[in-house]
Amino acid sequence: MSRVILCRFGELFLKSGNRRRFEGVLHKNMRRAVAGIDGARVEPVHGRVFVHVPDDAAALEAAERLQRVFGLVSVSIAAVTGADLDQITAAAVTLADRERQLCRPASFKVEARRTNKAFPHPSLDIARHVGGRIIEATGLAVDVHQPELRVGIEVATDRAFVYAGARAAPGGLPVGVSGRALLLLSGGIDSPVAGWLSAKRGLALDAVYFHSPPYIGEKSRDKVMTLGHQLARWQALDSITVVRFTETQKRLREVGPPELAVVLYRRMMMRIADVLADTLHADGLVTGENLGQVASQTIQNLTAIQAAARRVVLRPLVTYDKVDTVNLARRIGTYDTSVLPFDDCCSLFVPRHPATAARIQDAERAEARMDVAADVAAAVASAERIMLTPAGEGSGQSEGRGAARPAIVDLPP
Repeated sequence: MSRVILCRFGELFLKSGNRRRFEGVLHKNMRRAVAGIDGARVEPVHGRVFVHVPDDAAALEAAERLQRVFGLVSVSIAAVTGADLDQITAAAVTLADRERQLCRPASFKVEARRTNKAFPHPSLDIARHVGGRIIEATGLAVDVHQPELRVGIEVATDRAFVYAGARAAPGGLPVGVSGRALLLLSGGIDSPVAGWLSAKRGLALDAVYFHSPPYIGEKSRDKVMTLGHQLARWQALDSITVVRFTETQKRLREVGPPELAVVLYRRMMMRIADVLADTLHADGLVTGENLGQVASQTIQNLTAIQAAARRVVLRPLVTYDKVDTVNLARRIGTYDTSVLPFDDCCSLFVPRHPATAARIQDAERAEARMDVAADVAAAVASAERIMLTPAGEGSGQSEGRGAARPAIVDLPP
Protein backbone atom coordinates (compact mmCIF):
# COMPACT_ATOMS: atom_id res chain seq x y z
CA MET A 1 0.00 0.00 0.00
CA SER A 2 1.21 3.50 -0.82
CA ARG A 3 1.29 6.23 1.79
CA VAL A 4 -0.49 9.57 1.79
CA ILE A 5 -0.62 12.30 4.40
CA LEU A 6 -4.10 13.71 4.98
CA CYS A 7 -3.79 17.41 5.76
CA ARG A 8 -6.71 19.29 7.27
CA PHE A 9 -7.28 23.02 7.47
CA GLY A 10 -9.78 24.88 9.63
CA GLU A 11 -10.02 28.67 9.51
CA LEU A 12 -9.80 28.79 5.72
CA PHE A 13 -13.36 27.42 5.55
CA LEU A 14 -14.56 30.80 6.85
CA LYS A 15 -12.88 32.96 4.21
CA SER A 16 -15.62 32.87 1.57
CA GLY A 17 -14.50 35.05 -1.37
CA ASN A 18 -10.82 34.85 -0.36
CA ARG A 19 -10.77 31.12 0.20
CA ARG A 20 -9.33 30.21 -3.21
CA ARG A 21 -6.45 32.66 -2.79
CA PHE A 22 -5.77 31.49 0.77
CA GLU A 23 -5.78 27.84 -0.28
CA GLY A 24 -3.40 28.62 -3.14
CA VAL A 25 -0.90 30.14 -0.69
CA LEU A 26 -1.33 27.15 1.65
CA HIS A 27 -0.60 24.70 -1.17
CA LYS A 28 2.52 26.68 -2.14
CA ASN A 29 3.74 26.64 1.48
CA MET A 30 3.11 22.90 1.72
CA ARG A 31 5.13 22.26 -1.43
CA ARG A 32 7.91 24.35 0.03
CA ALA A 33 7.75 22.32 3.27
CA VAL A 34 8.16 18.94 1.55
CA ALA A 35 10.72 20.12 -1.01
CA GLY A 36 13.68 17.75 -1.11
CA ILE A 37 11.68 14.66 -0.14
CA ASP A 38 11.94 12.40 -3.19
CA GLY A 39 8.57 11.56 -4.67
CA ALA A 40 6.54 13.91 -2.47
CA ARG A 41 3.54 15.33 -4.31
CA VAL A 42 0.86 17.73 -3.06
CA GLU A 43 -2.69 17.05 -4.27
CA PRO A 44 -5.43 19.54 -3.34
CA VAL A 45 -8.93 18.05 -3.07
CA HIS A 46 -12.18 19.46 -1.74
CA GLY A 47 -11.79 20.26 1.96
CA ARG A 48 -8.45 18.45 2.26
CA VAL A 49 -4.94 18.36 0.88
CA PHE A 50 -3.21 15.04 0.23
CA VAL A 51 0.57 14.70 0.21
CA HIS A 52 1.70 11.52 -1.54
CA VAL A 53 5.01 9.93 -0.52
CA PRO A 54 6.73 6.72 -1.62
CA ASP A 55 7.33 4.96 1.71
CA ASP A 56 7.03 5.07 5.50
CA ALA A 57 10.33 6.89 6.06
CA ALA A 58 9.32 9.68 3.67
CA ALA A 59 5.90 9.81 5.29
CA LEU A 60 7.37 10.39 8.75
CA GLU A 61 9.68 13.14 7.49
CA ALA A 62 6.94 14.85 5.49
CA ALA A 63 4.44 14.68 8.35
CA GLU A 64 6.93 16.28 10.74
CA ARG A 65 7.52 19.15 8.31
CA LEU A 66 3.82 19.62 7.56
CA GLN A 67 3.10 19.90 11.29
CA ARG A 68 4.93 23.22 11.10
CA VAL A 69 2.85 24.69 8.25
CA PHE A 70 0.53 27.49 9.35
CA GLY A 71 -3.02 27.05 8.08
CA LEU A 72 -3.07 23.30 8.70
CA VAL A 73 -4.77 22.09 11.89
CA SER A 74 -3.77 18.41 11.77
CA VAL A 75 -2.14 15.74 9.62
CA SER A 76 -2.45 11.95 9.51
CA ILE A 77 -0.25 9.36 7.81
CA ALA A 78 -2.65 7.05 5.99
CA ALA A 79 -2.60 3.84 3.99
CA VAL A 80 -4.40 4.07 0.64
CA THR A 81 -6.80 1.32 -0.46
CA GLY A 82 -9.49 0.94 -3.05
CA ALA A 83 -13.01 2.11 -2.21
CA ASP A 84 -13.90 -1.41 -1.16
CA LEU A 85 -15.05 -2.51 2.29
CA ASP A 86 -12.90 -5.65 2.34
CA GLN A 87 -9.75 -3.70 1.43
CA ILE A 88 -10.57 -1.02 3.97
CA THR A 89 -11.13 -3.61 6.69
CA ALA A 90 -7.89 -5.46 5.96
CA ALA A 91 -5.90 -2.22 6.11
CA ALA A 92 -7.59 -1.14 9.36
CA VAL A 93 -6.94 -4.51 11.05
CA THR A 94 -3.27 -4.42 10.01
CA LEU A 95 -2.93 -0.87 11.31
CA ALA A 96 -4.67 -1.61 14.63
CA ASP A 97 -2.54 -4.70 15.21
CA ARG A 98 0.65 -2.76 14.51
CA GLU A 99 -0.38 0.01 16.91
CA ARG A 100 -1.30 -2.61 19.54
CA GLN A 101 2.20 -4.05 19.38
CA LEU A 102 3.98 -0.68 19.31
CA CYS A 103 1.92 1.42 21.74
CA ARG A 104 -0.09 -1.19 23.66
CA PRO A 105 -3.40 0.71 23.78
CA ALA A 106 -6.12 -0.79 25.95
CA SER A 107 -9.04 0.50 23.88
CA PHE A 108 -9.92 1.78 20.43
CA LYS A 109 -12.59 3.48 18.37
CA VAL A 110 -13.24 3.50 14.62
CA GLU A 111 -14.19 6.89 13.15
CA ALA A 112 -15.46 6.60 9.59
CA ARG A 113 -16.24 9.40 7.15
CA ARG A 114 -17.86 8.80 3.76
CA THR A 115 -17.40 11.72 1.35
CA ASN A 116 -18.55 9.46 -1.49
CA LYS A 117 -22.27 9.12 -0.79
CA ALA A 118 -22.57 6.52 -3.56
CA PHE A 119 -20.51 4.11 -1.47
CA PRO A 120 -23.02 1.40 -0.47
CA HIS A 121 -22.18 1.39 3.25
CA PRO A 122 -23.04 4.36 5.54
CA SER A 123 -20.35 5.68 7.84
CA LEU A 124 -21.81 4.07 10.97
CA ASP A 125 -21.99 0.66 9.26
CA ILE A 126 -18.37 0.98 8.13
CA ALA A 127 -17.29 1.71 11.70
CA ARG A 128 -19.26 -1.20 13.12
CA HIS A 129 -18.00 -3.69 10.54
CA VAL A 130 -14.35 -2.66 10.79
CA GLY A 131 -14.51 -2.40 14.60
CA GLY A 132 -15.81 -5.97 14.84
CA ARG A 133 -12.95 -7.31 12.75
CA ILE A 134 -10.41 -5.40 14.84
CA ILE A 135 -11.83 -6.92 18.04
CA GLU A 136 -11.56 -10.41 16.53
CA ALA A 137 -7.96 -9.87 15.39
CA THR A 138 -6.51 -7.96 18.35
CA GLY A 139 -8.74 -8.43 21.37
CA LEU A 140 -8.81 -4.68 22.00
CA ALA A 141 -11.80 -3.24 23.83
CA VAL A 142 -14.04 -0.60 22.32
CA ASP A 143 -14.29 2.81 24.04
CA VAL A 144 -16.26 5.39 22.05
CA HIS A 145 -15.67 8.18 24.60
CA GLN A 146 -11.95 8.14 25.51
CA PRO A 147 -10.21 5.58 23.30
CA GLU A 148 -6.45 5.22 23.48
CA LEU A 149 -6.35 4.39 19.75
CA ARG A 150 -8.47 6.09 17.09
CA VAL A 151 -8.64 4.33 13.73
CA GLY A 152 -9.76 6.80 11.09
CA ILE A 153 -11.33 5.89 7.75
CA GLU A 154 -12.17 8.28 4.93
CA VAL A 155 -13.90 6.92 1.82
CA ALA A 156 -13.57 8.97 -1.38
CA THR A 157 -14.87 8.27 -4.88
CA ASP A 158 -12.18 5.90 -6.08
CA ARG A 159 -10.08 5.26 -2.99
CA ALA A 160 -10.09 5.15 0.79
CA PHE A 161 -7.67 6.21 3.51
CA VAL A 162 -7.00 4.39 6.77
CA TYR A 163 -4.96 5.99 9.56
CA ALA A 164 -4.30 6.03 13.30
CA GLY A 165 -5.04 9.34 15.02
CA ALA A 166 -3.96 12.81 13.98
CA ARG A 167 -0.90 14.96 14.65
CA ALA A 168 -1.61 18.56 15.63
CA ALA A 169 -0.49 21.39 13.35
CA PRO A 170 -0.43 25.09 14.33
CA GLY A 171 -3.62 26.23 12.58
CA GLY A 172 -4.06 29.92 11.83
CA LEU A 173 -3.62 31.36 8.35
CA PRO A 174 -1.06 30.48 5.66
CA VAL A 175 2.07 32.61 5.85
CA GLY A 176 1.86 35.36 3.25
CA VAL A 177 -1.89 35.97 3.01
CA SER A 178 -1.79 38.94 5.41
CA GLY A 179 1.14 40.80 3.88
CA ARG A 180 4.70 41.30 5.13
CA ALA A 181 6.12 42.78 8.33
CA LEU A 182 9.51 43.37 9.92
CA LEU A 183 10.20 41.71 13.28
CA LEU A 184 12.48 43.44 15.79
CA LEU A 185 14.28 40.27 16.90
CA SER A 186 16.46 40.06 20.00
CA GLY A 187 18.02 37.12 21.79
CA GLY A 188 15.35 36.99 24.48
CA ILE A 189 12.32 34.79 24.97
CA ASP A 190 9.65 37.23 23.83
CA SER A 191 10.44 38.44 20.32
CA PRO A 192 10.76 34.97 18.68
CA VAL A 193 7.37 34.05 20.13
CA ALA A 194 5.91 37.33 18.85
CA GLY A 195 7.25 36.49 15.40
CA TRP A 196 5.73 33.00 15.52
CA LEU A 197 2.34 34.39 16.52
CA SER A 198 2.48 36.96 13.72
CA ALA A 199 3.25 34.26 11.17
CA LYS A 200 0.28 32.30 12.49
CA ARG A 201 -1.92 35.22 11.45
CA GLY A 202 -0.58 35.02 7.91
CA LEU A 203 2.26 37.56 8.01
CA ALA A 204 5.42 36.86 6.05
CA LEU A 205 8.35 38.13 8.11
CA ASP A 206 11.85 39.47 7.84
CA ALA A 207 13.74 40.46 10.99
CA VAL A 208 16.14 43.13 12.13
CA TYR A 209 18.65 42.53 14.93
CA PHE A 210 20.53 45.40 16.61
CA HIS A 211 24.10 44.42 17.46
CA SER A 212 26.44 46.46 19.69
CA PRO A 213 30.03 45.19 19.49
CA PRO A 214 32.39 45.10 21.32
CA TYR A 215 30.07 45.33 24.33
CA ILE A 216 27.94 42.54 22.85
CA GLY A 217 29.94 39.61 21.49
CA GLU A 218 29.59 37.33 18.49
CA LYS A 219 28.00 34.61 20.59
CA SER A 220 25.00 36.91 21.06
CA ARG A 221 24.76 37.40 17.32
CA ASP A 222 25.06 33.64 16.74
CA LYS A 223 22.29 33.09 19.28
CA VAL A 224 19.95 35.37 17.32
CA MET A 225 20.89 33.62 14.07
CA THR A 226 19.97 30.30 15.67
CA LEU A 227 16.62 31.72 16.75
CA GLY A 228 16.08 32.93 13.19
CA HIS A 229 16.72 29.48 11.77
CA GLN A 230 14.35 27.97 14.32
CA LEU A 231 11.61 30.34 13.15
CA ALA A 232 12.47 29.58 9.52
CA ARG A 233 11.64 25.93 10.19
CA TRP A 234 8.06 27.16 10.65
CA GLN A 235 8.33 29.28 7.47
CA ALA A 236 7.97 32.19 9.90
CA LEU A 237 11.10 34.14 8.89
CA ASP A 238 12.90 34.77 5.59
CA SER A 239 15.89 36.89 6.57
CA ILE A 240 17.67 38.75 9.36
CA THR A 241 19.24 42.17 8.85
CA VAL A 242 22.02 42.89 11.36
CA VAL A 243 22.40 46.57 12.27
CA ARG A 244 25.48 47.87 14.09
CA PHE A 245 24.00 49.95 16.89
CA THR A 246 26.99 50.69 19.13
CA GLU A 247 27.78 54.30 18.22
CA THR A 248 24.13 55.32 18.01
CA GLN A 249 23.44 53.76 21.39
CA LYS A 250 26.36 55.61 22.95
CA ARG A 251 25.20 58.95 21.53
CA LEU A 252 21.67 58.39 22.79
CA ARG A 253 23.07 57.70 26.23
CA GLU A 254 24.96 61.00 26.13
CA VAL A 255 22.15 63.30 24.91
CA GLY A 256 19.33 62.19 27.19
CA PRO A 257 18.75 61.72 30.90
CA PRO A 258 19.63 58.19 32.06
CA GLU A 259 16.05 57.31 32.92
CA LEU A 260 14.99 57.88 29.28
CA ALA A 261 17.66 55.61 27.80
CA VAL A 262 15.41 52.62 27.11
CA VAL A 263 12.77 54.75 25.43
CA LEU A 264 15.38 56.55 23.31
CA TYR A 265 16.95 53.25 22.23
CA ARG A 266 13.59 51.85 21.21
CA ARG A 267 12.55 55.00 19.35
CA MET A 268 15.74 54.90 17.30
CA MET A 269 15.21 51.21 16.57
CA MET A 270 11.75 52.07 15.26
CA ARG A 271 13.17 54.67 12.88
CA ILE A 272 15.87 52.33 11.56
CA ALA A 273 13.37 49.49 11.22
CA ASP A 274 11.05 51.78 9.27
CA VAL A 275 13.74 52.52 6.68
CA LEU A 276 14.61 48.84 6.37
CA ALA A 277 10.91 48.05 6.00
CA ASP A 278 10.73 50.45 3.05
CA THR A 279 13.37 48.38 1.26
CA LEU A 280 11.84 45.03 2.26
CA HIS A 281 8.30 46.10 1.25
CA ALA A 282 7.00 45.46 4.76
CA ASP A 283 3.79 47.17 5.81
CA GLY A 284 4.20 46.83 9.59
CA LEU A 285 6.62 46.28 12.45
CA VAL A 286 6.38 43.49 15.04
CA THR A 287 7.92 43.58 18.52
CA GLY A 288 7.98 41.32 21.56
CA GLU A 289 6.95 44.16 23.86
CA ASN A 290 4.51 43.42 26.62
CA LEU A 291 2.44 45.53 28.99
CA GLY A 292 3.80 45.72 32.53
CA GLN A 293 6.18 42.77 32.26
CA VAL A 294 9.15 44.99 33.16
CA ALA A 295 9.19 48.45 34.69
CA SER A 296 9.72 50.25 31.37
CA GLN A 297 6.82 48.53 29.59
CA THR A 298 4.08 50.97 30.52
CA ILE A 299 1.41 52.28 28.21
CA GLN A 300 2.99 55.75 28.40
CA ASN A 301 6.39 54.40 27.36
CA LEU A 302 4.92 52.29 24.57
CA THR A 303 3.11 55.36 23.30
CA ALA A 304 6.32 57.40 23.28
CA ILE A 305 8.16 54.60 21.47
CA GLN A 306 5.48 54.03 18.85
CA ALA A 307 5.35 57.75 18.03
CA ALA A 308 8.73 57.39 16.33
CA ALA A 309 7.42 54.78 13.86
CA ARG A 310 5.74 55.48 10.53
CA ARG A 311 4.08 52.07 10.37
CA VAL A 312 1.67 50.14 12.50
CA VAL A 313 3.48 48.41 15.37
CA LEU A 314 2.06 44.99 16.22
CA ARG A 315 2.65 43.58 19.71
CA PRO A 316 1.23 40.03 19.78
CA LEU A 317 2.35 39.48 23.41
CA VAL A 318 0.82 42.62 24.88
CA THR A 319 -1.67 40.64 27.00
CA TYR A 320 0.51 37.60 27.71
CA ASP A 321 2.09 36.94 31.07
CA LYS A 322 5.57 35.43 31.20
CA VAL A 323 4.28 31.93 31.89
CA ASP A 324 2.19 32.02 28.70
CA THR A 325 5.16 33.21 26.67
CA VAL A 326 7.58 30.67 28.13
CA ASN A 327 5.14 27.81 27.52
CA LEU A 328 4.74 28.80 23.88
CA ALA A 329 8.50 29.28 23.47
CA ARG A 330 9.03 25.73 24.71
CA ARG A 331 6.40 24.40 22.31
CA ILE A 332 7.82 26.07 19.22
CA GLY A 333 11.42 25.18 20.09
CA THR A 334 13.00 28.59 20.80
CA TYR A 335 13.14 28.58 24.61
CA ASP A 336 16.41 26.66 25.12
CA THR A 337 18.22 29.02 22.76
CA SER A 338 16.65 32.17 24.21
CA VAL A 339 17.86 31.39 27.74
CA LEU A 340 21.50 30.95 26.73
CA PRO A 341 23.54 33.46 28.82
CA PHE A 342 24.49 35.88 26.04
CA ASP A 343 23.09 39.42 26.31
CA ASP A 344 21.95 41.65 23.45
CA CYS A 345 21.93 45.43 23.12
CA CYS A 346 18.57 45.70 24.90
CA SER A 347 20.42 45.00 28.15
CA LEU A 348 23.25 47.45 27.44
CA PHE A 349 23.52 50.79 29.28
CA VAL A 350 20.16 50.22 30.98
CA PRO A 351 19.57 52.62 33.93
CA ARG A 352 18.77 51.31 37.38
CA HIS A 353 15.55 53.31 37.45
CA PRO A 354 14.10 53.66 33.94
CA ALA A 355 11.29 56.11 33.24
CA THR A 356 7.83 54.59 33.56
CA ALA A 357 5.80 57.51 32.21
CA ALA A 358 7.94 58.95 29.41
CA ARG A 359 6.56 61.86 27.43
CA ILE A 360 7.06 62.22 23.68
CA GLN A 361 8.19 65.82 24.04
CA ASP A 362 10.93 64.84 26.53
CA ALA A 363 12.25 62.22 24.12
CA GLU A 364 12.16 64.67 21.21
CA ARG A 365 13.99 67.29 23.28
CA ALA A 366 16.84 64.84 23.94
CA GLU A 367 16.96 63.67 20.32
CA ALA A 368 17.25 67.29 19.12
CA ARG A 369 20.80 67.30 20.52
CA MET A 370 21.96 64.82 17.85
CA ASP A 371 21.56 64.34 14.09
CA VAL A 372 18.94 61.62 14.15
CA ALA A 373 18.65 61.35 10.37
CA ALA A 374 22.42 60.91 10.00
CA ASP A 375 22.48 58.16 12.64
CA VAL A 376 19.62 56.33 10.95
CA ALA A 377 21.30 56.57 7.55
CA ALA A 378 24.64 55.35 8.91
CA ALA A 379 23.05 52.40 10.69
CA VAL A 380 21.13 51.35 7.58
CA ALA A 381 24.15 51.76 5.31
CA SER A 382 26.24 49.41 7.44
CA ALA A 383 23.55 46.75 7.72
CA GLU A 384 23.99 43.20 6.45
CA ARG A 385 21.11 40.99 5.45
CA ILE A 386 21.35 37.22 5.98
CA MET A 387 18.92 35.02 4.07
CA LEU A 388 17.62 32.01 6.00
CA THR A 389 17.24 28.58 4.48
CA PRO A 390 13.59 27.49 4.05
CA ALA A 391 13.95 24.45 6.30
CA GLY A 392 15.96 26.37 8.88
CA GLU A 393 19.07 24.30 8.25
CA GLY A 394 22.59 25.52 7.61
CA SER A 395 24.22 28.80 8.52
CA GLY A 396 22.35 31.06 6.14
CA GLN A 397 23.97 33.27 3.56
CA SER A 398 24.14 36.92 2.72
CA GLU A 399 21.81 38.01 -0.05
CA GLY A 400 23.36 37.51 -3.45
CA ARG A 401 26.74 36.24 -2.19
CA GLY A 402 26.72 32.55 -1.21
CA ALA A 403 29.50 32.98 1.34
CA ALA A 404 29.31 31.31 4.72
CA ARG A 405 30.08 34.61 6.41
CA PRO A 406 27.72 37.28 5.07
CA ALA A 407 29.07 40.32 3.31
CA ILE A 408 27.54 43.73 3.76
CA VAL A 409 24.40 44.33 1.74
CA ASP A 410 23.72 47.93 0.86
CA LEU A 411 20.24 49.04 1.92
CA PRO A 412 19.41 52.57 0.80
CA PRO A 413 18.10 55.08 3.36
